[in-house]
Amino acid sequence: MVAPTHKAIRESQIERTVCVWAKNNGWLNFKFSSPSFRGVPDRMFIKDGLIVFIEFKAPSKKPTPLQVATMAKMQRYGANVAWFDNADDAIGWLRDLGTGRC
Repeated sequence: MVAPTHKAIRESQIERTVCVWAKNNGWLNFKFSSPSFRGVPDRMFIKDGLIVFIEFKAPSKKPTPLQVATMAKMQRYGANVAWFDNADDAIGWLRDLGTGRC
């Protein structure tokens, strides 16, 4: 058996990378939790009056059915919410939202 050439990327690494980028680019961010309701996204990001939510997943992982339902409900109420399994796409989404291109 051949040893892998790189370690698998963890969800926490993706989240940390995005949070560092966000902070360096004017976004305030908080770990988001709701003690009485499971399934909410991992993080809330705020910039220039815009509030967005991101659920982070490890590469090739998907949100649970409860997370999908919660994000859909949030969207029905007008929230900007998305999930990502890589830092580049999450950063691109924040960059676009922060410049008004979405």
